[in-house]
Amino acid sequence: MEDFIPVVAILAVFGTITAIVVGPSWLKSRERREIQATVRSAIDKGQPLPPEVIDALSKDITKNLPSRTRDIRRGVMWLAVGIGIAGFGLVQDLGDRNWSDNVGDGMLAFAVIPATIGLAFLVLSFFNKNVD
Repeated sequence: MEDFIPVVAILAVFGTITAIVVGPSWLKSRERREIQATVRSAIDKGQPLPPEVIDALSKDITKNLPSRTRDIRRGVMWLAVGIGIAGFGLVQDLGDRNWSDNVGDGMLAFAVIPATIGLAFLVLSFFNKNVD
């Protein structure tokens, strides 16, 4: 019985991650299929579609369009993550050297990635014409 505990633990961890990632998208696709079946049966019966139904069907498409404010928000968030990682590396460098001699340098190098992504979103916000 003790041999199965690590297997169950690994399956539980990866099963939870899979459920968190796959579950919402599966539920959303199921809801979309039900809405499409309802709309299809209404069209087959010759009933007109109300504008609210058409707006609800096109809401997901217009919601995911890039906009200037969304790009600025994402850019500031990514830039803050990069600055936070860099700050962690600098604080570790200023503190005692019990970890390793070059951990802070690696953190500073890693901080460049999210900071660059943030700067790219900020630059994209200037070129994006869509405003919320």
